[in-house]
Amino acid sequence: MDESQRKAVVLLSGGLDSATALAWARAAGMRCYALSVGYGQRHVTELRAAERVARALGAAEHRTMTVDLAGIGGSALTDASIAVPESPTVGIPITYVPARNTLFLSLALGWAEVLGATDIVIGVNAVDYSGYPDCRPEFISAFERLGGLATRAGVEGARFCVHAPLQSLSKADIIREGLRLGVDYAMTVSCYQADAEGRACGRCDSCRLRREGFRLAAVSDPTRYR
Repeated sequence: MDESQRKAVVLLSGGLDSATALAWARAAGMRCYALSVGYGQRHVTELRAAERVARALGAAEHRTMTVDLAGIGGSALTDASIAVPESPTVGIPITYVPARNTLFLSLALGWAEVLGATDIVIGVNAVDYSGYPDCRPEFISAFERLGGLATRAGVEGARFCVHAPLQSLSKADIIREGLRLGVDYAMTVSCYQADAEGRACGRCDSCRLRREGFRLAAVSDPTRYR
């Protein structure tokens, strides 16, 4: 691998969007360092999917870090006593995890500084998504500014760039782009309550958005449903 390549830390959950973001970064000529986070999520099988995706898409390195967001709870994804909604809800859903993307991007920023990288890639989307406030363009722009203020590299003149290449794409367009870039979506896990084998429930918000995306993209859905 070319050591002179521009380095990027890519947040990789193991789901459809983050896999596409990794493929995008690779196609953009970046040397990709994939970062996954075990945060106490009930759908922990996504981390095994992230390992598969990182290998398949040629990440230079893949690390999984741990943050105990289950310790504060407040989300159906981190508190087993809160049921994952299986029908559409009004407003920001209970699957929202407080401060999740802020923490994820902070970890990515720290690793980027150690690597000497100024690029961070995240697969957030503000079109076909669940209404999470930390997926909005305003949040991404604000964090990018923070990177310049909160790091030694930023103070010394480095300019961090947080890329959100899927921000304005529909789920169907994300799928089309990923297929063009060679993503095998059968490797990915998006379901909020996937079982131990990574099989999807087919009923949660994430499953509904994913299934509808494949339908609108007019391609076969490779998701394994239980």
